[in-house]
Amino acid sequence: MTDFLHPPALRPGARVAVIAASSPPNQANLDRGLAAMEEVGLKPEVFSSTRVGGTEYDYLAGGDALRAADLTKALGDPAYDAVFCAGGGYGMQRTLELVDWSAIDPARPKVVVGYSDVTALLEAIAVKLGWVSLFGPMVACDGFYQGPGEYDFDELMKLLFHPESVTELVFPDARTVVPGVAEGHTLGGTATLLAASLGTDTSLPARGAILFLEDVDEELFRMDRYITQLRRATYSDGVAGILLGTFTNCGEPRDVDRMLAERLGDLGVPVLAGADIGHGISMQTYPIGVRARLDTEAGTLRFLEPVLTS
Repeated sequence: MTDFLHPPALRPGARVAVIAASSPPNQANLDRGLAAMEEVGLKPEVFSSTRVGGTEYDYLAGGDALRAADLTKALGDPAYDAVFCAGGGYGMQRTLELVDWSAIDPARPKVVVGYSDVTALLEAIAVKLGWVSLFGPMVACDGFYQGPGEYDFDELMKLLFHPESVTELVFPDARTVVPGVAEGHTLGGTATLLAASLGTDTSLPARGAILFLEDVDEELFRMDRYITQLRRATYSDGVAGILLGTFTNCGEPRDVDRMLAERLGDLGVPVLAGADIGHGISMQTYPIGVRARLDTEAGTLRFLEPVLTS
């Protein structure tokens, strides 16, 4: 796996694009999130996909062409220093079908932030552009729109404005599944989205990587199926280590833990569960594409290089 390009850190006055490449965001929460961004000195520009609402399907923010055009412009226009997703939901896979990657200069990396359905975009950015990106809170979602003083928001802003101060993630409530230390580039995200990308030109296998997995609102048997699919599709072949976040509303926590340990514990690599990253928890931001060291007994993920450039 080659090294990824690290976007520049943000500064007060940075102009940032806010898009909805999946589902329509809650508009009241979006407005609060935009105000929170302005409070810390960012200058958000709201793209039309964030305001249009559902069209043919109520779970999609406007038509596929609109979302793809907004995403292409946000990534490719050098006027924007960063791209913030307003929310997740459903539809990113449809959006990615129509993105014009040739209109985006891979030599000009910029910060891209989102999680959940946005996992598919972060993976695509790694494959198509070779950029580091951030699996982190979104503008119209809990943990962000409450603004300064909210843990998720503050942790993200610290990383964006002062990346030199973020050298590791510490997981005080984590549980060692398989002891050990692993090094590799950080990859992963929401497991169902990683599974949905298998076989496409934006899937990035986890060979040699620290693989992060989390999910939400899946029955235990379905979660088992997705994790097994990642194994059978050879996505996890040669993985260096595994970090497990939240699996909110995916069954009884004890049963989820048992299934994950059974499905992942035999891969012969260190595995750490219970990281505070993902749905249903005050979350830390997890960078994608950064060289890092996972220590499952210490409960830490130490970055071996700056996440963003100064």
